[in-house]
Amino acid sequence: MKKILKKISDFYHTYIAFTKAGVQSAMAYRTSFICFTIGESLYCFVMYFIWKAVFSSSGDSLFMGFTMTDMTVYVFLSNLVGFLTSTDSTDNLAEEIRDGSIIMRMIKPVNVDLSILSMEVGNKVMIVSFIFVPVMIAVEIYRYVVLGFVAFNIVNFLLFIVSVVLSYLLSFYLNLLFGYLAFYLMNIWGFSILKSAIIKFFSGALIPLAFFPDAVQVVFEQLPFASLIYTPTMLYMGMYSGIETIFVLLKQVFWLMVFAFICRMVWNWAQKRLAVQGG
Repeated sequence: MKKILKKISDFYHTYIAFTKAGVQSAMAYRTSFICFTIGESLYCFVMYFIWKAVFSSSGDSLFMGFTMTDMTVYVFLSNLVGFLTSTDSTDNLAEEIRDGSIIMRMIKPVNVDLSILSMEVGNKVMIVSFIFVPVMIAVEIYRYVVLGFVAFNIVNFLLFIVSVVLSYLLSFYLNLLFGYLAFYLMNIWGFSILKSAIIKFFSGALIPLAFFPDAVQVVFEQLPFASLIYTPTMLYMGMYSGIETIFVLLKQVFWLMVFAFICRMVWNWAQKRLAVQGG
């Protein structure tokens, strides 16, 4: 028992240092953080007015199963989820591979994935503290004012939290995999832009997947991208039945395991490749 507790303690003290470094890094770039937050807020309001125009032109209070209230919540919540689950692992890893500093991670007695992930978690502290809580409160106040009753559901909220955590981990490994392209290419900037565009479209960040034709929606919902933004947002809004909730959460776990496994295989291959070439 003592050995197990010691291992847990060693694990905690090893990776908490990376998390603290992530927090310090986020604080150092707080001006950029504020500017980015303002930009994202403006984007949300632009999308809100676009959808308001769509609903007005349709002449119906219900559009593709969504009310304007639902759509407003979706716009702000999906953007928040995208903010929470975004990761810089692609660019950070690619930069370390290009300048050779990745070797320093390899010689340290730490798991490379976990060390990068721990720093990423540290970066998220500011988002959770200064963005997540205020936005969630604002969303619920808005729903109360419009609907006339408290729409908050604790079960949906807890499912949302679980889903966001899974979504973030999936996003991390997906982006990490793209970062490994730097072992093959001198510059992955173009691929990074393409990846962001694909995720933006297929994750439901721009348009809810429910708005697509049934056949297209079924295909899109099976892809890993739907688990990034669409799934957590729809869970919070209570759009899934009990069986559907279990299914979408299991789907998130499945894709997380797939990408984590692929990343591990690619990393093991990369280590052997570096060793063969002389480090």
